Amino acid sequence: MKVLGIYGSPRKGGNTDILLDEALRAAREAGADVSYIRCCDLKMSGCVECGSCDETGQCVIPDDMQVVYPQLVEADAIILASPMFFYGITSQAKALMDRCQALWCKRMLEKDQDRRRTYDGGRGYLICAGATGGKQLFDGAQLVAKYFYDALDMSYEGGVFVKKIEAKGDIRKDPDALKQAYELGKTAAEPR
Repeated sequence: MKVLGIYGSPRKGGNTDILLDEALRAAREAGADVSYIRCCDLKMSGCVECGSCDETGQCVIPDDMQVVYPQLVEADAIILASPMFFYGITSQAKALMDRCQALWCKRMLEKDQDRRRTYDGGRGYLICAGATGGKQLFDGAQLVAKYFYDALDMSYEGGVFVKKIEAKGDIRKDPDALKQAYELGKTAAEPR
C-alpha cells in the first residue's frame, strides 16, 4: 500500500500538519509505504486553462507538478490536510488540486461513461481544522475534496474535522482529534 500525505497548510508545524503527521505515522506503522508533498514548498503555478491536457491527459506546464503527478497516480490512498481559510482549503492546496485537471482529462479519455461510475485509483481522505464553530465550516472543503479525488479516479472516504482550533499547536490539547487522525491513517493503510 502506498499512502501519500499532502500538507496543504502554508504554516509548517501547524495544527493540520500535526494531525497529518499522526495519520502518516499510523499508516507507516501499519506497513504502508508512506510519502508526502508539502504544497507550500512546490514551485508551481495554478492551472492556466490552456487546454493542452484536453487531448492527451497530460499537463504541459514545466514546474514541480511534473514530479507530483506520478506520486498522485501511484498512491493507493491520499490524505489531504488543510486548515480552513474563509470556509475553504488553502490557496496552496487548491492550486495543486486545480492542476489535476490534466488527470481528470486523462480519466475521461481512458474510461467510458459506464466505467467512470467506479473508482479504480484508490481512496482519498481529508483532514481539516478551523478556528470557528460554524455549522457548515467543512462543507465546501469536502465538496472540493470529493471532486479532486474523482479526478484522480479515487473514492472520497471522509476524514477528520476539528472546529475551534486556531493557535499553532493547540491541536495537541485535543487527544480525541489526534486519535481520530491516527485511526484514519490506519484505515488508509488497509488494502482493499
